[in-house]
Amino acid sequence: MKPFTLLYYVLSVVLYFVALPLLIYLSFKQKYKESIPARFFLFKNSSFISEDGVWFHVCSLGEAKALKPILDLVNKRDIKITTVTHTGQSEARKYDAELRYLPYEMLLPFWIKKQKLLVVLEAEFWFMLFAVASSRGAKVVLLNARISDKSVKKYLQFAWFYKRLLANVEVIYAQSEIDKNRFLALGAKNIEVIGNIKLAGKITKTKDYIKPVQECIVAGSTHETEEESILKSFVQYKKQVDSKLIIVPRHPERFESVYLLMKSYADKNSLTLSRFSEVKDFDADLILVDAMGELNNMYAISDIAIVGGAFKKDVGGHNPLEPAFFGCKIITGKYFHDQKELYKYVHHVQYVESDEIHKALLFAKDLPSSLVEEKINLEPIINKILEI
Repeated sequence: MKPFTLLYYVLSVVLYFVALPLLIYLSFKQKYKESIPARFFLFKNSSFISEDGVWFHVCSLGEAKALKPILDLVNKRDIKITTVTHTGQSEARKYDAELRYLPYEMLLPFWIKKQKLLVVLEAEFWFMLFAVASSRGAKVVLLNARISDKSVKKYLQFAWFYKRLLANVEVIYAQSEIDKNRFLALGAKNIEVIGNIKLAGKITKTKDYIKPVQECIVAGSTHETEEESILKSFVQYKKQVDSKLIIVPRHPERFESVYLLMKSYADKNSLTLSRFSEVKDFDADLILVDAMGELNNMYAISDIAIVGGAFKKDVGGHNPLEPAFFGCKIITGKYFHDQKELYKYVHHVQYVESDEIHKALLFAKDLPSSLVEEKINLEPIINKILEI
C-alpha cells in the first residue's frame, strides 16, 4: 500500500473498533438486520465469483432503480451489483445479476478480487473502494456523478483528499456543467457532461387501480415530520374540496408510526382511514400505503402529488419524474438540492414551505399538469464505457 492509503486504512480499522458496540446493537434493528451483518461482518456476503463482466455500485433505492435502462443496454453480460442499503438491495433483486452488499472499507482489501470494470453511480465516493478496485485491475468509472450544493463546501475543504480519491478514476460522466466544474476544482480529469441518466429511465406502473371519483392527492416518499404538515393542510383543504389523501412513506419501518399519526387526525376530524395492506381500495378519506412497489401505481390514479423529502433540510428531495410522467400536479418543498438537476426538466411545480401546502393545494386547480421536457439517449455513453 502507498503511505497515504495505509494511513487511511489504519484509521478505518480504528473507527471500526470504536463503532463495534453500536454496530452490534444496530444489527438487531429491523432496518439494519440484513445490511450491517453483511457490510461489517461479511455475513452471507462473499466476494464476487467471476472476474468478467461489469460491476455496478449504487447506494440505495433511487440509484438501484436508475440502473434499469443501463442494464437493458449491457444485456447478456455478467452483471454484478453492490448496494449500501437494504432498500437498494431489494430493488436490485429485480435484476438478473449477482448481488452483494458493499463491505466496510477496512474489509475491502480482503473482499475485492480482480475485476475488469467498476461503474459507480452518483456520489458514492469510497476511497478504499476506488483504490483497491483500481489496484486489482478494474477501470473505475463514475456515472451520473454529482456534487450537491449542500455538500460542495465540505468537498472543497477536503480537496487534497478527493484529489487522491479521484486519481483512481478513469472517466467521470457528470450530471451537469456545475458538477463538472466542481470535480475539476477537486483535481479530477477526463470529465464529460451527459445530463441525469434518470431521464433515460422507462417509468411504468405494476398494477391498474380504478381512480377514485373524488380528487385524489398522493403524498409520496414522505419523511418524519412531513406527514404531519401534509395532514394538517389536507384537513383544511378537505373542508373546501371533496378529496382524499394517500400517504406513501419513504421507509417501510415507519409504516406503523405514520398509521398512528393518521389515526389521530382521522379520529379528531371524523375522517375514515384504511391501510392498503388490509383493504385494497380507496374508499377511505385517508389511506396509508404500507406496501413496497406501489408508489407509481398511486401516482397513476392521483390528481396532485406532494413529493416528500424536500420539506426538511437534511434529505434533499426525491425524483419528480414519476409523478410528472403520470400527469400529476406537483407540490414539493424548497430543499430539493439532491434533485435539482431533475427538477430543471419538470415544469409547473410548486415549491413551498411546509406551512404553505394548503395554499398550494388550492392553487393547484389553476395549474396545468406537470410535464417532463427532455429525455437522454444512454446507448452511446454505455457503449463508450464498455470499450474502456
